[in-house]
Amino acid sequence: MTRVLVVDDDPAIVRALVINLRARSYEVDSAQDGAGALRTAAAHHPDVVVLDLGLPDMDGVEVIRGLRGWTRVPILVLSARHASGEKVQALDAGADDYVTKPFGMDELLARLRAAVRRAEPAGDGGDVVVETAGFTVDLAAKKVHRDGKDVRLTPTEWHLLEVLVRGGGRLVAQKQLLREVWGPSYGTETNYLRVYMAQLRRKLEADPSHPRHLITEPGMGYRFER
Repeated sequence: MTRVLVVDDDPAIVRALVINLRARSYEVDSAQDGAGALRTAAAHHPDVVVLDLGLPDMDGVEVIRGLRGWTRVPILVLSARHASGEKVQALDAGADDYVTKPFGMDELLARLRAAVRRAEPAGDGGDVVVETAGFTVDLAAKKVHRDGKDVRLTPTEWHLLEVLVRGGGRLVAQKQLLREVWGPSYGTETNYLRVYMAQLRRKLEADPSHPRHLITEPGMGYRFER
């Protein structure tokens, strides 16, 4: 059974999550502050953590950093904070996804399932060929096929696409993308991302203005969805 650690100081939210998760056969632990979250995680080794940022004893970002000191457990942030800077800070600290309060339970559970799937060990190093409804990405050959033909990508376009595809649906923060594709000195040139994502969408998406696979999370980053 998948074990979930719910961390929130609002008893009503904890109760709602525990009821919904247990109804779907998850094992659930809960904590109402950061110190309790770190203790419970160390004792029970959850498969995924649902974490509120506004905790009474410490900021949730500190909890993320504490967890990342010893575990790669997926962390799904749940917060009433709407500012993109705070979301990016949580993602840079090591969170895997971000859901803003108030939230729909179905969306939260879907994000949680996706986080658990991405964390599962991949056989033989994971998918080498990733297929979508419109195109195929061959990570080993560094090629993309669409409608039976090779798609010509520049080295930068390929590198950006590769990072997103290897993320397996995980939200990749803007700063991380910039550093991985352009280098460690590039952390703020978000216009680069807009330009190259537009180019990729024109080459790969059936409707570039309404992308299905190369998704923007405004102010936060990008994700690849099959």
